[in-house]
Parts: sequence; C-alpha cells; structure tokens
Amino acid sequence: MQSFISILRGINVSGQKKILMADLKVLYEDLKFKDVKTYIQSGNVIFKSAEKSSNAGLAKRIEEAIFKKYSFDVPVIIRSEDEMKQIISENPFLKGKNIDEKKLHITFLSEIPSEENAMSIQSMDFFPDRFIIRNKEIYLLIPGSYGETKISNAFFEKKLKIKATTRNWNTVNKLTEMAFQQINK
Repeated sequence: MQSFISILRGINVSGQKKILMADLKVLYEDLKFKDVKTYIQSGNVIFKSAEKSSNAGLAKRIEEAIFKKYSFDVPVIIRSEDEMKQIISENPFLKGKNIDEKKLHITFLSEIPSEENAMSIQSMDFFPDRFIIRNKEIYLLIPGSYGETKISNAFFEKKLKIKATTRNWNTVNKLTEMAFQQINK
C-alpha cells in the first residue's frame, strides 16, 4: 500500500463548504482507503491505498464522493509521500540567505500548466512576493501576509487555467511527516 496526501481546496473557509473532519475521514474509509488521518480543519487527509490509480484518478473518486454526499464541488489534489518529500527537498527558496520558513508556501496544481500559460506569468512582478513554478507546484515566498498577496490560488487558477490550492510550509512538512509515519507502522 502506498501513502497519499490529499489536499482539498476551499472547505471550511468563512463558513462555506463545511465538512467535519470526522465525516471526511468516514467518507475516505467508505472509499476503502486505509489508515485515514486528517490534519487541521482545512481539508488535509493522509491515507493509504492499494489501488493502482493515478493521483488524478484518486482525486476524481474523492471529488465525486464529496459531491454525492454534500452536493457541492471540492477540488482535490493528491500527492504521494515520495512526491511530497521531493517537493520539500527542491524548494528553491530554502537556498536563500535569512529565509524565514514561516513565509514559505506551496501552491499545489492539479496538473502541469501549459508552457504558454506558465510563460504568461513568469515576468509578472509582485515584489516583495515571489514565486517559482516547478512542474505541478508553485513555490511561494510571501514576506507579508499570505491573505493579502496578489499571487493567491485564484490568481494561479485564472492565469494557468487549472485547479490549485496552497498550504504553508509548516503544513506541507507536517503532512509529509504524517505520511512517513503511516508507512513505518
């Protein structure tokens, strides 16, 4: 069995799309996923699956189950534990001097953006906020408040024309740690 991390976009934000984590855990268990664990209220779920489906295939199953139960759409993005370890190790901002890790975030994309769409935003300047696109992730350095940046999920979804959701660096590391602990049970 392989460990996966699923990251749901837009649940339990400002009273919208409310899903209790205990109910979300049961929904995953009903999908025959094993060792399901949730982390904080914003829709982070670690689980194991023996299924030989792609990340996109797993995400689609979860999205359909959520829609069937709650009657609203929730984008789900999945990464394996190994993918998350690689994402962490490749963060280009960690190579900089005096980087405050509390100011780092990762925007997870549902797929690799088209070259044309990615190039259309590469030259945009949002200083002091910075971003670097690598495959299906966007590494963010936001010296101020993430809640006030212009390079938000909505920006990337609109410009890249794909689903996106962002987690802070602490959450990314915690989810990876939890997935690792599951494998070593």
